[in-house]
Amino acid sequence: MSNAGYFKYLLPAAMATVFGTFSVWSQQPDNKNPNDDVRGKPIKAKTEPNNVFKNWVEREVPYIITDAEKKAYDKLTNNQERENFIEAFWRRRNPNPDSEVNEFREQYYERIAYANEHFASGKPGWKTDRGRIYITFGKPDSVDAHPTGGSYDWPSYEGGGSTTTYAFETWSYRHLDNVGEGVEIEFVDPSGSGEYRIARDANEKDALLHIPNAGRTTNEELGLSSKANRISGIGNNSFQREQDSFFSRQQIQQALFRPPAVKFGDLLPTANSGVVGDNPLQFDLRIDYFRQADDRVITAFTVQTSNRELKFEHVGGLEQASMNILGLITAVSAKRSGIFEDSVTTNATSAELAETRDRKSVYQKAIALTPGIYKVDVVVRDVVTGKKGIKSLSFVVPKYDENKLSTSSLILTSKLRSTDERDSTQMFVVGNTKVVPNLSGEYKTGQEVGVYLQVYNVGIDPTTLRPAADVEYILTSGGKEILRLAEDWSGLSDSGQRLTLARILPTSLMPAGDYEIKVQVKDRVGGQVIENWGKFTITK
Repeated sequence: MSNAGYFKYLLPAAMATVFGTFSVWSQQPDNKNPNDDVRGKPIKAKTEPNNVFKNWVEREVPYIITDAEKKAYDKLTNNQERENFIEAFWRRRNPNPDSEVNEFREQYYERIAYANEHFASGKPGWKTDRGRIYITFGKPDSVDAHPTGGSYDWPSYEGGGSTTTYAFETWSYRHLDNVGEGVEIEFVDPSGSGEYRIARDANEKDALLHIPNAGRTTNEELGLSSKANRISGIGNNSFQREQDSFFSRQQIQQALFRPPAVKFGDLLPTANSGVVGDNPLQFDLRIDYFRQADDRVITAFTVQTSNRELKFEHVGGLEQASMNILGLITAVSAKRSGIFEDSVTTNATSAELAETRDRKSVYQKAIALTPGIYKVDVVVRDVVTGKKGIKSLSFVVPKYDENKLSTSSLILTSKLRSTDERDSTQMFVVGNTKVVPNLSGEYKTGQEVGVYLQVYNVGIDPTTLRPAADVEYILTSGGKEILRLAEDWSGLSDSGQRLTLARILPTSLMPAGDYEIKVQVKDRVGGQVIENWGKFTITK
């Protein structure tokens, strides 16, 4: 059996041993006094063995148990308490509390098995750096492996040029909670033993680093830098990516070696009861729909709160406010259909704090659901004050008829632009567009109003083989039409197979007041017409 299999089945078997062999016996009567009554004499009991439970902390969950949990565990005095603690430990991490199978725990032990099988190098795979990262964060999104090292061309952000390297691997993760976006982790095996260690900087893989005039970068060849400066970390590193700087690497590595934050299972009782107490935290909740397939609809849940609802505290030289978010999605059958939990952090300098308080913090989670009736319960908590708010909404995920002209939700945005590389794993990305909803619908004079809409099942022009539709944006105020624009497919709009409408309306010439925007789509092939509306307010 693999070590992971041993880990997985050790605890139940050991508990059977612990509780099955626990024995109590009475003190034997003194042979000289055979008539003594032993019932009043003290009982001798074996101390409950706890090696199995100690191994659970030190060998099974050392990378994911938090300091607070370990301290609490160390204070337990008997195996029944330890058993209860372990049960609660896994339950807090269960992504679907209603399921009989704890997917997190099953996946966790599978990772241990994989690490032991693939990363062992004179020590068990789970004890290596690669094993630790794999067990904690799972399979990387991509791996750039150089198992034998050899000739290597430095990329421009490492200075250019060529050198010879030790064996190394670069693991890339698009997103890691509480670590960052686009995380790259480099492992180097300078000894050739198969034990790859996390590199503190890009130079650790350079086998020629300490050989004079060998393996120089382009900058060193041109005299713009020197190898001595590269070794010492001194010099012009303007070519570096920000994530490759010494301090960024240190911050990422510190975050990688911290136990992952336990999700907000403690908010479940609040979500289930709906009770948050006096002075609840106020926030807005919006649900939008985008067709993915005939039987799947991307359902986007957007949470927005004013920063004035949150408490800022001084952290690391910045003013910081954070909120935890938990969402439970339930189908009409009362079956759990999804769960999302995350945190949102807002930072500001002392000089920026007043302006930041006037802004809003926004979070979004997109989940694919089948058409039907659902309910979502969302709990938001201020991390500093503990103040909570809850909203419960019933919603209907639409069924899109493949023969009928239809649209996604119409979204009025606070930010609307084409995506770039930085947005690939970020929130608020729909197709090729970054779409940040404005849940309040309030805009200041001069602030741009973004309008985003997808259109489905437009007829295809047999000549151009492209969707044939006329689109107009009609702006009214007080029941009077004040602006009408025809879509010319310029800017962000796209007239591909699935029509994407993304229009920005300037407000500099609009007086303060309430407005309504109507998007009218006419299918020139099938003759169908569909309209969608949105309302917003302009303030001075």
